[in-house]
Amino acid sequence: MLAPLHAKALAALLLTAGVLSAVARPSVAYADEAADFLAGQSRACVKCSLVAAQLKQKDLSGADLTGADLSHAVMHRAKLGGAKLDGADLTDANLNKTDLKTASLVGAKAENAMFYGSDLSAADLSEADLANAKMQTAYLVHAKLDHARIAEAMLNATRLDDASLREADLSKTNLVEASLRRANLEGANLDNAGLVNAVLRDANLKGAKLTKADLYGADLSGADLTGADLSGARLTGAILTGAILTGVKLNGTIMPDGTVHP
Repeated sequence: MLAPLHAKALAALLLTAGVLSAVARPSVAYADEAADFLAGQSRACVKCSLVAAQLKQKDLSGADLTGADLSHAVMHRAKLGGAKLDGADLTDANLNKTDLKTASLVGAKAENAMFYGSDLSAADLSEADLANAKMQTAYLVHAKLDHARIAEAMLNATRLDDASLREADLSKTNLVEASLRRANLEGANLDNAGLVNAVLRDANLKGAKLTKADLYGADLSGADLTGADLSGARLTGAILTGAILTGVKLNGTIMPDGTVHP
């Protein structure tokens, strides 16, 4: 028979081992899940680590990558249509020319990520962090980017027709020659944004902040700018035919004819 002291020590040891085992199980499970996913044996890798994963041209359509760490991952030309990437970390990831149609990236972290030429039509990027993202020529028609952070990003020549960007932060973002026909930008922050030759026909810009924005040659025909702030903005050569300008702030704004509004 074990002495009382030895019995207590053994019980404590077994209890500790059990606790450690229970704590270790989740990380082991995630590691196994990542291995299965990378081997093509699974379409799900929830909250697992895929840092710097090589997924170029992989068919991951409909995959569940909710909360996964895909920072620095290479997904160039991958197929991610309908995939779940809510809360995923895509920092510095390469998603150039990737198919992300109808994918869900709600709250995803994609700072400095590359989406050049990618198809994100009807994708949901609400509250996503896309600061400094490179998204030139990307296709975001009907995409949802409400409350997203897209500050200082490169969106020149991007298609954002019928997209929703309510209260999104687009400050200092390059939107030169971007197409935003009928886009909903109500309450959006476009301070110092570059919108040279951008098309904003029939766009909703109610209450939007366009202070010091460069709208040289932009097409704002039919746009609703009710209550928008265009103080210090440049509207040289801009088209405002049929635009609603009720309550617009134009302090120091350079008007289409080149004159400066008082």
